[in-house]
Amino acid sequence: METLGKLSDCRYCSQVSKANGEDPIGSAPQVDYWLLVEIKPPWPMSMFEENPIISQVISMVRKLTLRRGILIRPIVIAPDPDYSTPGLVRIIYYGRPAKQFSEYEKQEYLVPEDEAPQLVIALLNHLFSIKTNLTRLLDYQQDTQHIREMLVCTHTQVDLACGRFGTPIYRKLRQTYGQPGQSVRVWQSTHFGGHQFAPTLIDLPRGQLWGHLEPDVLPQLIDRSGDHHQMRRFYRGWAGCTQFEQIADREAWMQEGWDWFTYPRTASDQRRGLKGLKRFIYPALSWIPIKIIQFWLDFWTLDARRVEVQFKFASPHGDGLYQITVEETGEVLSAHTSPATRRQTIKLTPVKQYRVSRLVKSM
Repeated sequence: METLGKLSDCRYCSQVSKANGEDPIGSAPQVDYWLLVEIKPPWPMSMFEENPIISQVISMVRKLTLRRGILIRPIVIAPDPDYSTPGLVRIIYYGRPAKQFSEYEKQEYLVPEDEAPQLVIALLNHLFSIKTNLTRLLDYQQDTQHIREMLVCTHTQVDLACGRFGTPIYRKLRQTYGQPGQSVRVWQSTHFGGHQFAPTLIDLPRGQLWGHLEPDVLPQLIDRSGDHHQMRRFYRGWAGCTQFEQIADREAWMQEGWDWFTYPRTASDQRRGLKGLKRFIYPALSWIPIKIIQFWLDFWTLDARRVEVQFKFASPHGDGLYQITVEETGEVLSAHTSPATRRQTIKLTPVKQYRVSRLVKSM
C-alpha cells in the first residue's frame, strides 16, 4: 500500500481515481433484485442496524445471497417534496424478468409507515418461496412503470466524495429533468458501491451505472443520444451481468450504439485464464446449473487475466451473438476511500485494468 505523493492536494478518492485514469467499467454490482425504500436523512451508519425496516432487510438479503445466490441491492432514497406523501413510505421493487432481458420489471407501493416493514418482508419472503398474502397491500400499488428512476449517491456518511460531488449532480438533474409531470424522477440515495467514481448514478429500470459524471454529459445520459463514444469513460456497467461481462457489454455498445441497451441480452463466460488448481476446477464447476455455486465461482476467479465472454442478443434485425475476449492490461493506483479529515493521507492501492482484445459478431 502506498500513500499519495504528487496528488497530495486531492482530498477525495474520486479525484485520485479520475486523475490516475482508473476505468470505471466493471465496477457495477451484479443485481437480480433492487429494493428502494424512502427514509428521511440523515443516514448514519447505525441506521443499518437500528432502523426497523433496514435491519430486517439486511438480514434477509444476506441469507438470500449466501444460501441461494440471489443478488439483492437494498438502497434508501430520500423523500422528495414533489414526489412523496407525508405519512406514507414509498417502496420500489425491481426484479430480473428473465435470463435474457434489457430492463428490470418494476413494482411500486405507497404504504402507511406502520405497514412498510410488512410489505418489505413479504416481497423478500417471495424469494425464499414463502407464500405471503399481499392482497390487501395491493391497494397501495402505484402505476409508475412508465417512470424512469435515477438515483444519485449523496451518502456523505459513507464517503465524503459522494456528498461533495454527488450533491451538485443530483441538484442539476433534479432541477432540469426531474420536475413533476416529467417521465424521470431523480432521487438522493445511500451508498451503492464505488464512491471512488463519485458522482455516481443508477439508471433504472435498465440497471446501468455511471460514474465520474460531469454536468455537460447529462443531456446525453438522459436522452440516450449523441456520440455514445464520448460516454465510454463514464460507464460503470450494466447490473445484469458480472464484472468481465460488463467490460464486454460496453464494447458491444460501442459497436451497436444506444440501441444496444434496448436489446434483450444475456452473457456467459466461456473460458477464464487462471493459474494453479483454478485452471482445472473452474471448467469442471462452471457447467453446474446451481446459482449459488456460480455466484461463488465467479467471486473466486476474479483474478483471471483473460476471459472469453459470449453475448446472445435479440434485435429488430434478428438474433445475434458477440464473442468477446477481455484481457488484463496492467494496473493503476487508485483510492477506495476519502480521508475523514484533512490531516489524514489518502492511501493508494493498485487496481487491475482491462481491455477487449478480440470481438466477433455473428447473426
